[in-house]
Amino acid sequence: MLGLQTLVGNLTNIALLASEGEGGGGVQFPPIENIVKWPALFGEGSFYAFNKIALISMIAMIVPALLFYFAGRKASLVPKKLQNIMEASLDFVEKQVIMPAIGPEGMRYLPMLVAMVFFIWIGNVFEVIPTSHMPANARMANPLMLAMTAWVMFIGVGVKHNGLGYFKSALFPPGVPKALYLLVTPIEFLSTFLIRPFSLAVRLFANMLAGHILLVTFSVLCITLWGFTPLVLVELLSFPMLVAFTGFEFMVAFLQAFIFALLTAVYIGGALHPEH
Repeated sequence: MLGLQTLVGNLTNIALLASEGEGGGGVQFPPIENIVKWPALFGEGSFYAFNKIALISMIAMIVPALLFYFAGRKASLVPKKLQNIMEASLDFVEKQVIMPAIGPEGMRYLPMLVAMVFFIWIGNVFEVIPTSHMPANARMANPLMLAMTAWVMFIGVGVKHNGLGYFKSALFPPGVPKALYLLVTPIEFLSTFLIRPFSLAVRLFANMLAGHILLVTFSVLCITLWGFTPLVLVELLSFPMLVAFTGFEFMVAFLQAFIFALLTAVYIGGALHPEH
């Protein structure tokens, strides 16, 4: 990561020097707030303000619902086309998320985990869609909402299946010498009930924001260097890297959705069996 930052810095410096040499006054990179904020489509300044993030989030909710609706409308024993794709996605979440993290008893949570994967993935993939170029999860609201959903779910599961003894098992792990509970219990409280939702939200938010800033940086460099004929060789390096990072971010969009769902399943599995 340090090498990547150095490379970005070097390319930026080259563009700045070239721009100053041509009398352009330097490359004008957009302020950070300009690449994560937009005016509301309506309701500016009100609680119901509807902006670009809200639109992407709505699409991320509606598209999976429509996909499953049309896939199941004329379902057949031998799946075809869309039905085959949607059943494959269910099978993926079952075998790669639920079974390793929870076990067979976790199948009741399949709808929630599938919804999480699709909502996060579609919201993320807008980062590489032309005219959008913004992942919905690069703003903290969505990751925080998802993390709180996971938090409420695994605590609710723990209380439902273990009663209030869930908190005792979580805060006072069996087999630990009683004297160490003075140290272990506060750590368990922080890690289980506070750090978990915080880390879930920050991990998703930070990864998507970092990728967004990276793509914006290389896009600005490509546009700037394109105007300086002596730097055409640098353009030959920066543009392929922009293409490569776009493909990388497409993969990250799905990977972050998978990791979020997997960690949520792990927490639910731990709440089902807190003594483990």
